[in-house]
Amino acid sequence: MALDYQKELDELLQTVIAEGASDLHFSAHSRPILRVSGNLIPLVKKPEYTPEDTRGILAALVGAVKLAEFDDAQELDFSYSYKTAARFRGNAFIQQGSVSIALRLIPKQIKTFAELNLPPILETFTQLQQGFFLVVGPVGQGKSTTLAAMIEKINQDRTEHILTIEDPIEYTFESKNSVINQREVKIDTHTFQSALLSAFRQDVDVVMVGEMRGPETMSAAVTAAETGHLVLSTLHTNNAAQTIDRIIDTFPSTQQDQIRLQLASSLAGIFSQRLVPRISGGLVPAYELLINTEAVSNLIRERRTHEINAVIETGSELGMIDMNRTLAELVRRGEVTPEVAIARSLNPKTFMRLI
Repeated sequence: MALDYQKELDELLQTVIAEGASDLHFSAHSRPILRVSGNLIPLVKKPEYTPEDTRGILAALVGAVKLAEFDDAQELDFSYSYKTAARFRGNAFIQQGSVSIALRLIPKQIKTFAELNLPPILETFTQLQQGFFLVVGPVGQGKSTTLAAMIEKINQDRTEHILTIEDPIEYTFESKNSVINQREVKIDTHTFQSALLSAFRQDVDVVMVGEMRGPETMSAAVTAAETGHLVLSTLHTNNAAQTIDRIIDTFPSTQQDQIRLQLASSLAGIFSQRLVPRISGGLVPAYELLINTEAVSNLIRERRTHEINAVIETGSELGMIDMNRTLAELVRRGEVTPEVAIARSLNPKTFMRLI
């Protein structure tokens, strides 16, 4: 008997919420799979889906218009609201001729820095009038959640016009002391770049860009930060030094000196994070924070970004945070095992000297 795809989807999304899962995966010839505390768990009571089933579930998620868009591009980013209980960020793609889907749960409640186990110093960056602040890390490490916490803090504490530009919109905000407008790429605007350029004419104070994509978006974001706006965004990089190099290398060689100078003056900081499995269950963040001091600005300007890691390691008195030290502290507190911490460290030899 054919599945009722909407009913099947509703049951699965309810399971995601009930089990505290972060992700739900659909593939043809496979049962649905949850990710709970970093581990993948097949739902063994569910049948293996046919290619028709995964396409039917995608149709229930996105509707006819976006399904046609998917058929043309063979991949699709989207968001989905499950009743009033939760929102999901989704990506659909073709693999071996069949539809696969990955859904990420976006919690309805925006958590505070303390609830997310993030350092209080992040609040300092929510008080800035202008500058460029990046949250970086691999995919699925909580970057969007951290950005949401920063935006909500501004929303509660300041009277500003906040604009978010995302593809798709993840967290939805309710205007409090600030006014918040949220634009979704391909629905409310054609591109990140066009939305950023329009922001200059919208009396915007704070801009949150879901992701830095390409030199045009990066250039517009840095220019906005230079011209009196606070710009918050994300990038898929491993640490602060790599982030700066990635931004500069995105540009043609003839433009790299210019963007290097702009970054040196407009960058406020870079927060790198990754989620680490706790011994007691769940995930806890480990993180690194680079603050753009005069010394850091000079390193960027003088093409000495390879020295930034050393600056972070010795910059705790200035508020900088070293990833290895946060991992070592998690081990000392008995929250994570040394083996897990070593696996997450970008410099295991240095980490070993700290524990």
